[in-house]
Amino acid sequence: MTGIGAAGVPGAGAPIDVTAWVGPYPFREVPHPEPATLVRVLEREGFGGAWVASLPGAFHRDPLPANRALYRALAPHRAWLHPVPVVRPDWPQWEGQLAEAVAEGAPAVCLHPTRWGLGEGHPALEELVHACVEAGVALHCPVRFEDLRQRHRLDAAGDLSAAFLRRLIRGPGCRAAVVVAGAGRELIEEVWWGLTAVEQARVWFDFHWIWGPPEDHFAHLVETVGSAHLAWSSWWPLRLSQQAGALVELLPEGARRRLAAEPLADGRAIARAAATLRASPAP
Repeated sequence: MTGIGAAGVPGAGAPIDVTAWVGPYPFREVPHPEPATLVRVLEREGFGGAWVASLPGAFHRDPLPANRALYRALAPHRAWLHPVPVVRPDWPQWEGQLAEAVAEGAPAVCLHPTRWGLGEGHPALEELVHACVEAGVALHCPVRFEDLRQRHRLDAAGDLSAAFLRRLIRGPGCRAAVVVAGAGRELIEEVWWGLTAVEQARVWFDFHWIWGPPEDHFAHLVETVGSAHLAWSSWWPLRLSQQAGALVELLPEGARRRLAAEPLADGRAIARAAATLRASPAP
């Protein structure tokens, strides 16, 4: 990664982390989930900023209070931290929450459909997808928060499935930019190879959860899916923020050459794509 600018100012070429969180986690203690700490972590790891969602807001029936708290918490750090509020499309007045997200400069909105009981093809999700295209924001879809081996028994919501994600991406008239966060190689391949080339062009995968050596799943995906559809992230405070950088450092020579020709994606590139999709005519 390229470096950070002087005096704590984000470097212009440093990647924007697409998955970070602030706030407490209901199932275990997490280290320093405050925005100020996140800024220091990003600076240390060579990021130029982050898309930030509310960790407690993912577990609330009504996301509005958590979204408002997110905007207030990030306000002193907006040079670094960009809000990704939750928008629940089966909840009253969700359109107003999307409009507020746009007014706050959100590059994306976060979805937690398994926690809301919304199955694939739910009409409310299709409405939200179309509204996000019109608003020029991406859809951020966390597959999970923790691995099954450490997940609390009270955290009963299942992971997002490949079938659900494919249906979301290829719904009727869908042109939305979609970020899938927290997926492993198997899920990524199930989603990717089930899409057309046109659909693949507007999907990105946060690569933080992908295995490196000795399995080398990350290197395999760089060579097959392509590095331009794999996005930088820190996953602070739920995972080690150094993971993404370590995966890149451990790539074999062939995959490194691929990165030289085709850089990894980040929040800046995905936000540009979402804006382009908004401006492009509907099919």
